[in-house]
Amino acid sequence: MGIEQLEPLIGEWKIEVDMPGAGDVRASTRFEWILGGAFVQQRSEVDHPAAPNGVCIIGPNGDSFTQHYFDSRGIARVYEMTFEGGRWQLLRVKPDFTPLDFSQRYIGQLSGDGARIDGEWQTSSDGQNWHLDFHLNYVRLA
Repeated sequence: MGIEQLEPLIGEWKIEVDMPGAGDVRASTRFEWILGGAFVQQRSEVDHPAAPNGVCIIGPNGDSFTQHYFDSRGIARVYEMTFEGGRWQLLRVKPDFTPLDFSQRYIGQLSGDGARIDGEWQTSSDGQNWHLDFHLNYVRLA
């Protein structure tokens, strides 16, 4: 099991965000191989003043992955990441470059035809009890 298992993510995606009070959010992301296929870069653009643009670098970490996240607010975070059987999970329960005021996780499921990832961001104040923050889905464009 290696970085090649991220192949289903490679390409361009429209992002659908269902966040209370956000209104109509236009957003997209692109996953691509970088540095000869050693890593995957994800670059996201969001046309909404309350949401940041971002860049993530995903690399192998044993049997899983690490996602290094950077955004236009100047925030940098590190997420533990898995992608198995089409289930994508990001998890942040430890402090890293920024204080850990709350824990976060994203859980998404790739559709059987590879055209959608339906998921949600969740937060937790104790790392144990999780609550919906907002829905975030990906729809393949190319």
